[in-house]
Amino acid sequence: MKSIEKILFKKNYVKIKLNKIATNHLELKAKINGVKGSFILDTGASNSCVGLDLISFFKLDAEESETKAAGAGATGMETQQSKGNTLKIGDWKTNKSHLVLFNLEHVNTALVQHNAKEVHGIIGADILQKGKAFIDYKQHVLYLKQIKNKNKNN
Repeated sequence: MKSIEKILFKKNYVKIKLNKIATNHLELKAKINGVKGSFILDTGASNSCVGLDLISFFKLDAEESETKAAGAGATGMETQQSKGNTLKIGDWKTNKSHLVLFNLEHVNTALVQHNAKEVHGIIGADILQKGKAFIDYKQHVLYLKQIKNKNKNN
């Protein structure tokens, strides 16, 4: 039987290394608008998120949002949004990444309390769905399918 990795590579998937951190979360490196950051992979987060304090760091064009954020023990948090960002995770890339911006202080406080490093944000189900993700929890690997770009404007 062929390995899953070989099958996925034939179907145009890329392999992304994940790091298991002290909290048992899986962490990965990604670039937003060319700027490298550290992110938690969260299958339960509907949207990918970045800390409000990192708007200029990641060169984001932020706009007001009606959405209230909830999760990780916090509810009703004010948010902003940023559309049309370049997101690169390993060799996988999209130029149409929509990000929710909110205060990640409660997330980072919890990470630090458990001897883990702070993160810049969260990669959520929106990106996992867009990339038709497969997660190999045993090997700590994420596979994302390359987006076919007819006009190089994916």
